[in-house]
Amino acid sequence: MRLEHIGIAIQNDDEASQLFTRLLGKEAYKSETVDSEKVNTTFFGLDNTKIELLSALSEDSTITRFLKKRGEGIHHMAFDVDDIYAEIQRLKEQGFIFINETPKEGADNKLICFIHPKSTHGVLVELCQEKP
Repeated sequence: MRLEHIGIAIQNDDEASQLFTRLLGKEAYKSETVDSEKVNTTFFGLDNTKIELLSALSEDSTITRFLKKRGEGIHHMAFDVDDIYAEIQRLKEQGFIFINETPKEGADNKLICFIHPKSTHGVLVELCQEKP
């Protein structure tokens, strides 16, 4: 398991992208809409991980709810795994509670699932695996 990316909830794609371009000294390598999550994503690559900016596409997006409750900031930590199904089973046996136990398609060619923050001291954790 390795840190794949850190997701950051943002209000405005253009402003946040410009800020992170200045901060990191490089342009985003990809922007993508994930209809199932009702979000737009923008990715910045670093040497050993990525930053994912997340903006809501609708009022019923989880990002909209997050922004209303907590404001902009870190939304989740994502860990890359070799076998997402085996990892879900292993973590369930360890007592972790999942938001979705069945992986779904996410951004950046990944299968994803989320562990509920109640299981991880308030941190939303995403597991992800490169799609075959």
